[in-house]
Amino acid sequence: MQVQKVTDHLVNWLTSYAQNAKMDGFVVGVSGGIDSGVTSILCAMTGFPVLCVEMPIHQATSQVNRAKEHISQLKERFSNVSSHEVDLTPVFEGFKSQTPEVTDNTLLDLSLANTRARLRMTTLYYFAGLKRYLVCGTGNKVEDFGVGFYTKYGDGGVDISPIADLMKSEVYKVGAHIGVPSAIMKAAPTDGLFGDSRTDEDQIGASYDELEWAMEMQETGKDASHFEGRKRTVLELYLKLNKANQHKMNPIPICEIPEEYKV
Repeated sequence: MQVQKVTDHLVNWLTSYAQNAKMDGFVVGVSGGIDSGVTSILCAMTGFPVLCVEMPIHQATSQVNRAKEHISQLKERFSNVSSHEVDLTPVFEGFKSQTPEVTDNTLLDLSLANTRARLRMTTLYYFAGLKRYLVCGTGNKVEDFGVGFYTKYGDGGVDISPIADLMKSEVYKVGAHIGVPSAIMKAAPTDGLFGDSRTDEDQIGASYDELEWAMEMQETGKDASHFEGRKRTVLELYLKLNKANQHKMNPIPICEIPEEYKV
């Protein structure tokens, strides 16, 4: 990958989009992970105002520290960057206190994790509305279009998605090139939505390198029957997740009414 050319292309695309949309800047949710680290730097490189928002909800100290370090370095490097910390923990707990108590539903943890992501989306759009900024997504290609590893109307609720055509490995290459802090570069990827130490690989059941390989196999038309062992397991997992999460990747279904019914 020609990293400099890719970086220039991304910055030019962001710049042109903001200019054509007649918007005044970008807002990015910064989590302490590689994707938001890369996205926020790319936005800053446009010269447009960039608001980095940290939104902890019972967040692990390591994640909070990485986010703070990144924002601090970003503000030192770019005069167009500002930041806000919005502790959503009380909001999240207030929401839970108003919902019926659930003790035996196996989907409770997942539902609450998605609720965290949607509270963050609402917060980003609050600031975007105040400032006429674009909410900038941080999803990469294998997450957004491979296994659908994001929350619909949570981190998937954005105005633009600049790195969604980059594989995770490519995001790391751009990150190294544009100066993402080493602590973020070395950290195991995690969505931080469960309030524990589980990584993305723990949740998905495969590493990003494995998922990228599986996505390539899907694009070349190969199925699991072509492989054995771990490769077969990974490809079966990838195809299962890809099929199950098409509702995230495809437009919202619309029930079209026959014209003759409208007469």
